Amino acid sequence: MSYLDIEKKHLVNLGYSLKRELLRSNRAGSYSNSTLLFCNTRKYHGLLVCPVPELDNDNHVLLSSLDETIVQRGKEFHLGIHKYPGDVWEPGGHKYAMKFEMDPTPTVVYRVGGVKLKKEFFFIANETRVLIRYTLLDAHSPTKLHLQPFLAFRNVHSLSRENLYANTKVDKIPSGIKMKLYEGYPYLHMQLSKKAEFVVFNNWNKNIEYIEEQKRGYDFQEDLFVPGYFELNIKKGESVIFSAGIKQTVGANLEKQFDAEKNKRVARDSFEHNLINAAHQFIVRKNNATEVIAGYPWFGRWGRDTFISLPGLTLSIDDVKTCKAVLTTMSNELQGALFPNIGSGDNTSLNSVDAPLWYFWALQQYFPHCSNKQSFIKSFWDKMKGVLEGYRNGTEFNIHMEKNSLIWAGVEGKALTWMDAVVNGKAVTPRIGYDVEINALWYNAIMFSLEIARLAKDTEFINNWSNLPEKIADSFISLFWDKKKAYLADYVDNEKTDWAVRPNQIFAASLPYSILSKDVKKAVVDKVQKELLTPKGLRTLSPKNPMYKGVYAGNQETRDKAYHQGTVWPWLLGHFADAYLQLHEKSGVKFISKLYYGFEEEMGRHGLGTISEVFDGDPPHNPGGAISQAWSVAELLRIRKMINNVNKKNTSK
Repeated sequence: MSYLDIEKKHLVNLGYSLKRELLRSNRAGSYSNSTLLFCNTRKYHGLLVCPVPELDNDNHVLLSSLDETIVQRGKEFHLGIHKYPGDVWEPGGHKYAMKFEMDPTPTVVYRVGGVKLKKEFFFIANETRVLIRYTLLDAHSPTKLHLQPFLAFRNVHSLSRENLYANTKVDKIPSGIKMKLYEGYPYLHMQLSKKAEFVVFNNWNKNIEYIEEQKRGYDFQEDLFVPGYFELNIKKGESVIFSAGIKQTVGANLEKQFDAEKNKRVARDSFEHNLINAAHQFIVRKNNATEVIAGYPWFGRWGRDTFISLPGLTLSIDDVKTCKAVLTTMSNELQGALFPNIGSGDNTSLNSVDAPLWYFWALQQYFPHCSNKQSFIKSFWDKMKGVLEGYRNGTEFNIHMEKNSLIWAGVEGKALTWMDAVVNGKAVTPRIGYDVEINALWYNAIMFSLEIARLAKDTEFINNWSNLPEKIADSFISLFWDKKKAYLADYVDNEKTDWAVRPNQIFAASLPYSILSKDVKKAVVDKVQKELLTPKGLRTLSPKNPMYKGVYAGNQETRDKAYHQGTVWPWLLGHFADAYLQLHEKSGVKFISKLYYGFEEEMGRHGLGTISEVFDGDPPHNPGGAISQAWSVAELLRIRKMINNVNKKNTSK
């Protein structure tokens, strides 16, 4: 068996197979996502999901699924499976699944009597196209294959219903058909590498249910349009390729394209290789811009997540060029002192106090890899100064520097830090005032900027800013540190100091320029380790706190109330590891390595070959949220790099 093979006894167990999802994406923001047996359990699932700029630039499901049927001696054996009301699973094709293989591409082998059929799946890296290759491994009588497409043509956040507006016309093209259910969409071209007949019957398949949406408290039923099916003969040992894309292709070239794509793939034969493959999936290049998708299947480009995840996704795998490209793209989108956190253009939201400060950290990680320091100054120095001036003088959302040189931020009804859940118009963790991580980032940003200013010989900046770090440090310790408690407060407003034990204090210990003395840093790391550390990351609130929520589940309101009130986030582990290794160096490698390799079991859970967004705060720390999150993957890769660097440093002594 290879790294992520799954046997029949697990595949036929829907409780097992439907909890494990496949994800493949291209470099233009399109993706394919479903469960092991291609039974969709989310509205976000689909074989071909892509942005439609002509409509809203959001992702849309074009091809939801493709059901296969084996026909022998007049009998039909259906390999597909869908959920219908009344706990009905039809047509029940999972019972024919024999095994699943992950490498080099997702592959399912089915056995129906004497028939053995292999299904291999590819999402083309540089094109919005899905290729599925069917190979008849064994058969003892003439065999036909039916391929039945289920079409959605709707936004990923919505569901479709039978209607009179859908254009159900089937247009024939070489080697297949094309369809466009609604205006504004591109055509979906479905073609085969072998001549086939398309049998038209135009049917709405009604009330398909998505069990994960039902669990999450959302609408979960939809109607999908089935225009008919492809019918073709297939012989023992023969392969046939199905293609679905937004552009027409040549059927005769599909085999060659499939093999070329297969040869380009990095093997998913180890923990590290799966992480590297996962990292590649978040990078999107389009319209001369390079961006980071925050997570799949429902996140788009987020400013905060981009800067936090960028070093891990790129520098940790020696991809300096992509790191610079993303930093350049984001720098061009700076508006005053703030970056777009969500959306773009007219739909931009600037509601992040930390994104601009994480920008400095991302630049700081990139800087040692930059061969031309003067080019760095030319590209980014003015942007850096603009952010700092904006924070010092004041900008939107009441973000400004107070007389004590610390940053105050926040307005009612808004959550500006990464703890940004809002329920019924109220922030779950409002944190209006002085936030511990914001001011740790503020100090780090100024110190790094002074480093660049000296290189740029910017004496004006040096004169205006060199006196601030000492003031910030004094105010920070006075405001956030309590010697008796031996940890840092989470935030301070005009009325109180919030001493809830949260992970935000770890950044004060992990950042390259830290305010904290070694003793204070150790106290902070010890407190975080004692009350927040789990095998899957850091809890967002100590279990000792009465507001702690140990399980992330239920409808949106219930989940949002738990999101930052105890739920575990893997990305926080990167900064814990950073601080821990700074303190313990070589002696700390064994402990951090154990945490890192503890995630290897996640390769076969939730999102196969990737890392989930969150985990429950309570054991057994079940995964939840998005199946593949950029900063979760990124920080594990960064931890891997930290471990290697410490080992290398000690080897060279």
